[in-house]
Amino acid sequence: MNKQVEKKKLNHRSKIPVLGFGTWKLKGTECQNAVFNALKVGYRHIDTADAYKNHQEVGKAINGSGIKRDEIFLTSKVWRTSLNPEDLKKDTKRFLDELDTDYLDLLLVHWPNDDVPISDTIGAMKELKTEGLVNHIGVSNFTALQLKILLNSSQHILGKDISIANHQFEFHPTLQQKELVKFSHQNDISVTAYSPLGHGQDLEIKKIKDIAGARGCTEAQVILAWIRQKGIIAIPRSSDPKHIQENFESLNVELSDEDLGKIDTLDNNNRIVNPSFSPFGK
Repeated sequence: MNKQVEKKKLNHRSKIPVLGFGTWKLKGTECQNAVFNALKVGYRHIDTADAYKNHQEVGKAINGSGIKRDEIFLTSKVWRTSLNPEDLKKDTKRFLDELDTDYLDLLLVHWPNDDVPISDTIGAMKELKTEGLVNHIGVSNFTALQLKILLNSSQHILGKDISIANHQFEFHPTLQQKELVKFSHQNDISVTAYSPLGHGQDLEIKKIKDIAGARGCTEAQVILAWIRQKGIIAIPRSSDPKHIQENFESLNVELSDEDLGKIDTLDNNNRIVNPSFSPFGK
């Protein structure tokens, strides 16, 4: 039997399911079916973004699932060219229309844009939260320095009742970004790992295959369990019903300290997602 999805502290006020379902590159009917299957299996955390162009399909799957909206944690992201306040607010309201929902659980800045003062962006996100359109705010793909600048420049804007709740970035066995994880956690910011399986590359690593063989589970389950046991949220993506189910069943896998230590040694800065505007360099 599948384990109920564990929830991790999002900040000091609420929680987020530790295993979510990613929708990057999923389109049309394939996307709608995949999200519907994920919800049927037991996922209660769905991740999308304006750049994915699949809001409508995600919304149809959620609304057709029969699951109450308040039982689903829904995340979307604003693209880097829409971070000025007016565009951000306009785009977020469009997201809600496309998703056919009254609110987002989490709104993220998808990629940083140094041409727009981050304090302006955060101020607009605060307005959306105050209006009840967004429950939590966060960022994605920030460096530790950019995150530090954000926190320093926006503290007076956010006040005591609103915080940066989540930081989403690429994280998998061969790209562990340990300092970025550490800095985020030190500032009470939960971390979400995208591309948690390294686009399939990390599934081929011998140490992971050996652990999977010894545990009687899949390589993907080993990696997702490792991420979860490190206190990090993961959002694997698949359109294959078998893989959707198997990934969810990673919640039943518990690795030993020895297993965790072996995977910890695999970091080799294997960055896969690195567009021309990335702040991480080539």
